[in-house]
Amino acid sequence: MSDATPIPILLVPDPRLRAKARAVGEGDANAVRGLVPRMLVAMYAAPGIGLAAPQVGVGLRLAVIDLQPEERREPMVLVNPEIVAASEELATREEGCLSLPGQYADIVRPARVKVRYRDLEGARREIEADGLLSACVQHELDHLDGVLFVDHLSALKRNMILRKLAKELKAKARE
Repeated sequence: MSDATPIPILLVPDPRLRAKARAVGEGDANAVRGLVPRMLVAMYAAPGIGLAAPQVGVGLRLAVIDLQPEERREPMVLVNPEIVAASEELATREEGCLSLPGQYADIVRPARVKVRYRDLEGARREIEADGLLSACVQHELDHLDGVLFVDHLSALKRNMILRKLAKELKAKARE
């Protein structure tokens, strides 16, 4: 995996981040196998704990997640993930996003979710997630529908973050 070349991560306001991704089909197997290692390299280099295919300009329902417990890499690959159950209990967690570098906000989401997906070998999997994993899974699945974490904020807070990011990116481009 470490010999894979990383793939560039798109930044807001790239319109591809707002497109709804299509389901991974049988004809996509080779593309997905080639893409996953590159996504993982990009995610670790960023550094981040999750990355969805639309964030690298690929409109497929695919995400990689690695919370790196005890500093060990334990990547999860979620192909065609879907939330099949969510708790009524809510949890607030600070979130950031590799497509909005340096921007963070408290986001309210269901505290626990049950997610069904296929792994890289095509096996059906189901996990029940809570805590950081729950927030991360929901964040990445939002990307598959063209939703960013700032979309969960009030218009005022969202616009403040997007203006701040635009200003920072413009300053960085001048450097």
